[in-house]
Amino acid sequence: MSASFRHDFIRFVIAQKVLAFGEFKTKAGRLSPYFFNAGLFHDGLALKQLAQFYAKAILDSGIQFNMLFGPAYKGIPLAAAVAIAFADAGRNVNYSFNRKEEKDHGEGGSVIGANLAGRVLIIDDVISAGTSVRESVAIIQSAGATPCGVAIALDRMERGAGELSAVQEVERLYAMPVVSIANLDDLAGFLRVDQALSRHLEPVNRYREKYGVAASA
Repeated sequence: MSASFRHDFIRFVIAQKVLAFGEFKTKAGRLSPYFFNAGLFHDGLALKQLAQFYAKAILDSGIQFNMLFGPAYKGIPLAAAVAIAFADAGRNVNYSFNRKEEKDHGEGGSVIGANLAGRVLIIDDVISAGTSVRESVAIIQSAGATPCGVAIALDRMERGAGELSAVQEVERLYAMPVVSIANLDDLAGFLRVDQALSRHLEPVNRYREKYGVAASA
């Protein structure tokens, strides 16, 4: 996947105000110089473009999958949109998602959509504590299918409780790849060449030096 593609994505999320610069407190209590809020992809065109970025990143990764799974809640529209993006590109794939509480009437159960089968790719916005991945893996495995990877929009490349990032912890714990459209290195590279936003590079680099991890091999 080319640097220009990743930079196009960063330019896109900045234009959508999904990626903002300033001073933001993270769940871990850290003061971050940037904030990524995928909940701000709230119109049809933006969601379509986002799904196209996901689809290209997934295809370029070479990961082999049979269907998509979107963990509630943010993963639900993402999985549906990415399935549409693949259909537009000529590949029709099944998708499903879960509800937070199991339903005991109607179709019942906690999973809606196609039956989970084969190699299932999880679609989410980011990985913070890894909770939604853990829940998704349990759901997929309980159905007799195989979780084969996770696709996210942005990898913050930030240490969790230990020396590994949340993404690296997921890759190690479940022995499956995490595909991101862009990561913190890409953001720093973009800021380095964008004159209008270059003033944000220094605080991003300081934050990365303090809390960051190296990219996975």
